[in-house]
Amino acid sequence: MEDKKQIHSVCKCLISTLIFLQWFECSTAAKGSSGGGEGKWQLLLNNTGVVAMHIALTHHNTVIMFDQTGTGRSGYRLSHRNNGTRCKNTGSDLSDSSCYAHSMEYNIISNKIRPLMLETDPWCSSGSILSNGTIIQTGGYGNGYRKIRYFKPCDESNCDWKQSRTQLSHNRWYSSNQILPENDRVIVLGGRRAFNYEFVPKFSPRDSSFDLPFLHQTYDGKGENNLYPFLHLSSDGNLFIFANRDSILFNYKQNKVVKKFPQIPGNGSRSYPSTGSSIILPLDHSDGFQKVEVMVCGGAASGAYTAAKNGRFLEGLRSCGRMLITGEKQKWKMEDMPGPRLMSDMLILPNGYILIINGVKNGCAGWNNADNPSLQPYLYNPEKTEGRRFSVLKSTKIPRMYHSSALLLPDGRVLVAGGNPNSRYTFNGVPYPTELRLQAFTPDHMDSKFYSRRPQNVSIYYSSGEEGVGYGGEFGVQFWNEKPMEVEFSAYAPPFTTHSISMNQRMLRLRCKSMFRSEDGWANALLEAPPSANVAPAGYYLLTVVNGGIPGISQWVRFIHA
Repeated sequence: MEDKKQIHSVCKCLISTLIFLQWFECSTAAKGSSGGGEGKWQLLLNNTGVVAMHIALTHHNTVIMFDQTGTGRSGYRLSHRNNGTRCKNTGSDLSDSSCYAHSMEYNIISNKIRPLMLETDPWCSSGSILSNGTIIQTGGYGNGYRKIRYFKPCDESNCDWKQSRTQLSHNRWYSSNQILPENDRVIVLGGRRAFNYEFVPKFSPRDSSFDLPFLHQTYDGKGENNLYPFLHLSSDGNLFIFANRDSILFNYKQNKVVKKFPQIPGNGSRSYPSTGSSIILPLDHSDGFQKVEVMVCGGAASGAYTAAKNGRFLEGLRSCGRMLITGEKQKWKMEDMPGPRLMSDMLILPNGYILIINGVKNGCAGWNNADNPSLQPYLYNPEKTEGRRFSVLKSTKIPRMYHSSALLLPDGRVLVAGGNPNSRYTFNGVPYPTELRLQAFTPDHMDSKFYSRRPQNVSIYYSSGEEGVGYGGEFGVQFWNEKPMEVEFSAYAPPFTTHSISMNQRMLRLRCKSMFRSEDGWANALLEAPPSANVAPAGYYLLTVVNGGIPGISQWVRFIHA
């Protein structure tokens, strides 16, 4: 199509007042953003069937959620077990855990769920999303300690979990995952009584696991407080690893600590069961994606785990720390949230704001270890001056405590699910029952009042015959906009989320090489893909056009190894 090829013929961004043609500059920073509104809550389903303890978005616009198989009866009964035997409506089958679904596929468009089959227990496990969109899920509990499972999404209704014959070298319960620059290789790090890490697949058939002294050093022997470590891939190819209160920059290829960072200030811990949360702030093409800054928020007070076991729920931490992990000097810059918070989910929104949602104000993670749910989401604008970065959004009426989750959807809403502080599915006689309702939170910038600024009808074009764009390559984006302002383009890697850890979440602000606009509101932009897999591991990303701080509906773009 000739007009699509024109995207590649424009050499630079210009501003003009021509009657029939209009050009405007590609901006690296959106101004006039509106992120401080209250937002809206919407109930989507009364019963998801399972608690969304683990959750991931697929490029087929479905959401995979799953729980533990040992919780007993879920909210969705199966007609047959994994082994094919029939589940009867009598006797022990009514309480047999294998006669109930423990994983669901949620279709965003139809707002319906479909049960999936799990052979072994994935309780408190970890995961990543491979370059072809397949979810890899590692570890769990009991018969799932060393299991590796895959879910490859499809358009049909017969996709399901498949368990690998290959096993992990160690039990992985409360471990973390990070997708690596090497194509479809994942590091699985830590876990209960696992002070080491391993790779899937292995670099060598002789590889088993590698000891990591850092995990021994951050283990406190009581509540442990070094489980589910925070992992972020730096743009130099090293790993940022945070556990308890400490962090390092780690060369996983050489099994070598490159840098030891200062301890984050304040009493208390940030890792499970203290369970703060962490993100890597958006990476930007303007500095070659070399400025890498992490943020850690919330956590539990010192002694919270022991106190909770005795029925006392200590107030959580309200502090957040930001630190540049690149460059020569590192220091945590601390600031306070509007209130204490732990077990929250931190999500990067398309305009670069950070949403902090779910969680509690007192206690720590674990069965019945917390009280006083955090019903108000917080919105954080990293670009504002300290003291003006946080705003408080509209409250939900549904507590989302232990084993809750949240996920950014392509249409800009945030899917909010789960919550079960009880060791079984318990709906009566407890302060906080098992929660199976599914909600969507719509940030204020997605409100209809911003329709005139919202980019519409976004399409992505690769070179002929390509299934994606290689590193440093070019691709086209076409969209329509009624009221053009300064425009930026973000690419977002959806995470695998569990226990307040959004594994592999990252956002990049891409370079717009040129943009051509006609007077009827249509625009063609030529974008440059990230320069390397260190910056953006291969896979599917949500590409969003953001006009004056107002994002459009995201579309999928795929970055590939050329």
